[in-house]
Amino acid sequence: MALSRGLTAAVLGTAGALVSGAALAQSIVVASTTSTEQSGLFAHLLPVFKTVSGIDVKVVALGTGQAIDIARRGDADVLFVHDRVAEDKFVADGFAAKRQDVMYNDFVLIGPQADPAQTKGNDIMAALKKVATANALFISRGDKSGTHAAELRFWKMTDTEANKGSGYKACGCGMGPALNIASSSGAYAISDRGTWLNFKNRGDLAVLVESDKRLFNQYGVMMVSAAQHPQVKTAEGQQFIDWVTGPAGQALIASYKIGGEQLFFPNATK
Repeated sequence: MALSRGLTAAVLGTAGALVSGAALAQSIVVASTTSTEQSGLFAHLLPVFKTVSGIDVKVVALGTGQAIDIARRGDADVLFVHDRVAEDKFVADGFAAKRQDVMYNDFVLIGPQADPAQTKGNDIMAALKKVATANALFISRGDKSGTHAAELRFWKMTDTEANKGSGYKACGCGMGPALNIASSSGAYAISDRGTWLNFKNRGDLAVLVESDKRLFNQYGVMMVSAAQHPQVKTAEGQQFIDWVTGPAGQALIASYKIGGEQLFFPNATK
């Protein structure tokens, strides 16, 4: 049966509104490290940002090395990671005009509460030497992430870098899976504190080494260069960066806690 003229106009109007709404919908892709997602931080931040900006943020959470590769290809608008050496190279290679500090927390050495290698304390170098000497089981992410890069730096500072012990295993996986393996096997592992605090399957694991200044973990954010990749959504991406490094975003980062413990500490610079 033919539609009446009024009904036809209503249907076409609704369809037009849907098309118009779709055209107006804004979204950006943020390539980031798994720790920002697995810690629950993005779930805390992004709904608020969407409310105030109307911009939907789609997060691709991988190890920092993989996230940087995605941004280099132009498959992300914003890069939000934690490997300062790699971030500075990303800028030096022309893939971003600058990087900005956003927040920090720290790395911790996780291990079985019985601590068979006797690592407990506040010296990560001494702890890793004991792990190697004892041939204790140690789970490395082995995925070129920011956490993996930090772990390799710590090993390099010891005289056991070439021989990490027969218990050293690389899983080639994210922080959550690495902690799951450590939990099920009673192994040691280095984790960012944020993911650890949000980790539910701890089993017999506990924080054994912390408060070493070398465990400092800085996060940075960069706008992918439109000169390299013209399709990048510069206006929307910069709006996100300005917000997360501005008063509102920084306050929201500071407010994110689990069990009363703050996961990240804002320290944005302009």
